[in-house]
Amino acid sequence: MIRAVIVDDSRLARLELINLLEQVNDVEVVGEAQDVDEALDLIDETNPDLILLDINMPEKDGFDLLTELDSVPQVIFTTAYDQYAIKSFDFNALDYILKPVTAQRLNQALEKVRDKLRPHSPSSDKADLLTADSQFFVKDGEQCWLVKIADVHLIESVGNYSRLYFERNRPMIYKALSKIQARLQPGLFFRANRQQLVNLNEIDQVSPLLNESLELTLKNGTKVTVSRRQSVEFKGLFRL
Repeated sequence: MIRAVIVDDSRLARLELINLLEQVNDVEVVGEAQDVDEALDLIDETNPDLILLDINMPEKDGFDLLTELDSVPQVIFTTAYDQYAIKSFDFNALDYILKPVTAQRLNQALEKVRDKLRPHSPSSDKADLLTADSQFFVKDGEQCWLVKIADVHLIESVGNYSRLYFERNRPMIYKALSKIQARLQPGLFFRANRQQLVNLNEIDQVSPLLNESLELTLKNGTKVTVSRRQSVEFKGLFRL
C-alpha cells in the first residue's frame, strides 16, 4: 500500500486528488495539508511514501518544503503552471502533472512510484535513519538537487551550515554537521575530524602521516586529514 499525503493550498484541488486516489486500490491518503508548515508536521507524523505536491503556495512554495525535509519521500508535483516543468525534471522529480489532474495521467505517475518503491523493503522505507538509498532535497540559491546519500562523498562543516560534495556540486545547507551525522545510518560515513564526514565507500587510499594521524584519499582525488584521535578509531574500525 502506498501511503500518500497531499499538499496544496486549494481545498478543491485536494478534494479532486482524494476522489481520484479513492479509485486506486494500492494508495491510501493518510493526510492533507494546505501549506508548507502544516505539511512538515503531517509528514513528520505520518512518514508517507509519496507526496503529491503543489508548487505555488502562499509564503513558502513546494520547493521550500522539500528543502526542509531531512528525508524526501517520492514526489509528484501537481501544479497549474508549466513554467516549472523542465526545472522540476532537472531536480529528479518523479513526475510533474499539470492541473486539472486526470485519472489516466495520475495512474501513469503512480506506476513510476510503484517502480521506485518495489526494490525496497517496507522496513527500510520506514527507518528513521538515512540509509545509502535515502534521498533528500537540497536548495542553494536558484539551484536544487534531489540527492541520494550514497552519492555524497564528503560533508563539511561551515559554521551553522554544512557543505555537501557530490559529483561536481558543492551546495550549502542550513544544518549543522552533528545533526546530519546523527541522522545517518552507522557505517556509511566516518567523522574524520571536527569539520568533515567522509563517505566510507568513497575512500580509495589510506596513508599514515608523521604525527600518527592518517590521510584519506577519496576516489575523486580529494585528500582528507584524519585527526589523531579519530585516526585511532579509524584504525580500530578497520583493524589497521
